[in-house]
Amino acid sequence: EKMRVANLAPEHPVLSNFEVRSESGRTYQVEIRDFSCQCVDFQASGLGTCKHVEGVLIWLGRRHKAALAEANERPSHRLEIVPDRAHDGLRLILPANSSVPAQLRHLFHADGRPKIHDWPSLLEKCLELGSRLEQLRVSQDVEPWLEVLRRRAEGASLRREYEEKVQSGEWPPQETLVPLLPYQREGMLHLALKERALLADEMGLGKTIQAIAACALLHRLGRVRRVLVVAPASLKVEWEEQIRRFTTLPSLLVYGHRSKRVALYRELAAAKDGPFFILANYEQVVPDADEINEILAPDVVILDEAQRIKNWNTKTSRRIKTLRSRHAFVLTGTPIENRIDELRSLVDFLDPSVLGSLFRFNREFYELDDRGRPAACRNLDVLHRRVQPVLLRRRKADVEAELPARTDHLRFVQLTERQKKNYATHEQEVMRLVTASERRPLLKAEQERLQRELAMMRMTCDSNHILDPENPDDRECPKLGELMAILEQCAAEDAKVIVFSEWERMLHLVRDACLDAGIDFAWHTGSIPQHKRRADIVRFKEDPACRVFLTTDAGATGLNLQVASVVVNCDLPWNPARLEQRIARAWRKFQSKPVTVFNLISENTIEHRMLDTLATKRALAESVLDLAGAVTTVPLRTGRKELAERLRALTSPPTDPAPTTHATEKPPAARDLANEFAHRVRQRLGGQLVACELRTPAGGGTPTLLVVVEHVAQGKAPWVEDLRREFFDDANAAAPAPRLEVLDRATHEAIERMIAAGLIQATPHTRRSLLDEAPPQPPPLTAEQSLLLRQSSDRATHLVRRARVLGDAEFADEAFASLREALLQLATAVSLARRLPVPTSPAELQREPWNNLWPGIEDDSEHLGSNLGNAWASVADRFTTALEGLRESLPN
Repeated sequence: EKMRVANLAPEHPVLSNFEVRSESGRTYQVEIRDFSCQCVDFQASGLGTCKHVEGVLIWLGRRHKAALAEANERPSHRLEIVPDRAHDGLRLILPANSSVPAQLRHLFHADGRPKIHDWPSLLEKCLELGSRLEQLRVSQDVEPWLEVLRRRAEGASLRREYEEKVQSGEWPPQETLVPLLPYQREGMLHLALKERALLADEMGLGKTIQAIAACALLHRLGRVRRVLVVAPASLKVEWEEQIRRFTTLPSLLVYGHRSKRVALYRELAAAKDGPFFILANYEQVVPDADEINEILAPDVVILDEAQRIKNWNTKTSRRIKTLRSRHAFVLTGTPIENRIDELRSLVDFLDPSVLGSLFRFNREFYELDDRGRPAACRNLDVLHRRVQPVLLRRRKADVEAELPARTDHLRFVQLTERQKKNYATHEQEVMRLVTASERRPLLKAEQERLQRELAMMRMTCDSNHILDPENPDDRECPKLGELMAILEQCAAEDAKVIVFSEWERMLHLVRDACLDAGIDFAWHTGSIPQHKRRADIVRFKEDPACRVFLTTDAGATGLNLQVASVVVNCDLPWNPARLEQRIARAWRKFQSKPVTVFNLISENTIEHRMLDTLATKRALAESVLDLAGAVTTVPLRTGRKELAERLRALTSPPTDPAPTTHATEKPPAARDLANEFAHRVRQRLGGQLVACELRTPAGGGTPTLLVVVEHVAQGKAPWVEDLRREFFDDANAAAPAPRLEVLDRATHEAIERMIAAGLIQATPHTRRSLLDEAPPQPPPLTAEQSLLLRQSSDRATHLVRRARVLGDAEFADEAFASLREALLQLATAVSLARRLPVPTSPAELQREPWNNLWPGIEDDSEHLGSNLGNAWASVADRFTTALEGLRESLPN
């Protein structure tokens, strides 16, 4: 390779620093004596040389042959300050048979060891002397080494600063709008403060949320202005929705051809207050990497599903690794799928020096046969220690006590061009019928045709193969690639999966893909005889090799498949009850693992719009059947025009929610009462409190206090109402006392979506959040108290599970004993959280202050004694209610 070389200090013809420009146009500095180069290959290989060093030596051999020969034969006369990595410090290298010059004796011992261990100060003094001491040179490796030390110290300092400000109440305890679980908070700090880190939590533990929270924390610290998220195309929309749910930071999806994208990067670079998150997919970033570095210059690069760069020699991997940023987050649930060198490729993006070059890695961690091929892995303990500083991995079993019972994910895919063409044909026919329905009632045949066309739109969202199975060109299915990635990840985590589709032909495509991938599966559809269905069910439950259960809605009811912990819906049913029936095959009684649900959605189609329709139906059903929240009236419009409007909503692009109206100022007295009320509610509910707002009609009138909780709103409404009366009744006769509405999160979000969709007419209100203005939380617990709180809560969880099993087996006395102990353990946890004395026996819970831990404990306390004669189910339900009340009052 032809290189352009220039001596940066011509007075030293050989032992000098050189600038090397490679054919690629990149420039590096090379140092000749103890060879050094700024390129990644030099840092990673451990060879002590690279092509740039060798290029300089060739250049010197041509232009300064005599000086080069003299330098090889005679010892150097230069004094060198270099990093001493063996002792994590600096060192002075002396010419042979020479001593430390007088000017440096106050800084170094006779053997070159430093007398000062304040490295920045030592370097500053050496640089001052360098201007007067010609033979003194500070190696170009010193500044990068010091920068590593500075960043390491800065990370530790930032963590201390963050913890102190959170404890003092100056900063909020959460960086997201929705509280993080404890392990997620640790993941946030790992990413944010390590700067370049790998998060390898198992699927379903919330890697996306932790990365978003880490970016929000860096934004609060003033360290980050722009974040580039590189994700598979199917996950870009989910990232956008997660960012919108968890933060108020703006985001932007990157679309369009290359020239349009480059123009967008320039526009973003010029904007002062542009979007914080830039969301792109791998296929866009590969050709745009140079422009992203030069124009966009992100402070953080996040690689989601980073197994895309596990093969070091692919074009995607090589281009992605050219991205430059101070912070880098690598997210993957499967850092090793087939070979350990896949982990090396991931870590190479973060810091090539951690695992070194590939040839050295292979010789250190593989046993190679006579032909140089890997025969076995070795030194895995050494490999673990090497990656531990940058790697954080948690399995579901590790954080089981912290996990919610169920986590739902949306995976968006885009239709192919052939799908779009067929989809548009059916959509046009639907719109023709909708337009006709606005003028006159549809004939029965037209109504049936409308239903068929809507169904065919949904089928096309899966694959054209469902409608045209004979055409080999119509077997393309974008959802299939997303599904197989999920199945591969589940196989790596030893999780079993139930795959649902309303269309059997869609399952045919999944079946064929499983056969090609060597994944064993069970088959369960309405066309299979009953005896064959039973055999497949038993095989899925009992055969460890049978990983996947493929089923239509014939398997959505009646089956107990708790052996599975993942449910994938290839398509969404119209009815939310049917969707829940599907999920209930795995998420049901005696399920010992958290369940993860994936819904595959074709973007900007009827499936996308069905999400709001399903939420609306679910909210209505919950309000009627479950009394979820205080919703008593849901207006339903009927008639031909209303039907047309709803059909248009299902066939038109999704709209963003309506903007929020900000509150006007309230009189000081009212504001103080509202803040104090919010503070008391937050003290009681902790992490279960989602929102607390004061809403006032725009034209005047009685205001409303809106309290949104995580779930089970009807259990909290009575005591919140008592608290409202305590604060507001007769507090100010001149102003009306506010009314109260208590909603759970799902109902509140469903109502907001119905308002945005125009299904509910919202009365104009001003609204003001009270949580931001509420007084700070009490001082933090000590480490011992925090540990006891965690242990008591975890112990209670296990005791409740044991009690349920014992009770169902009719061991009532043992079950009651387990429940009493569980209640005491949770009361201990809540007492610590509320800064109350810790109870020592169940009997104490009937007395102050514990009898006020949650409403109704006085009624339940009789069961703490000897009143065990009631039926097991009744008593267990009352205990469970009491336990849930304690659990929900814990801070997150």
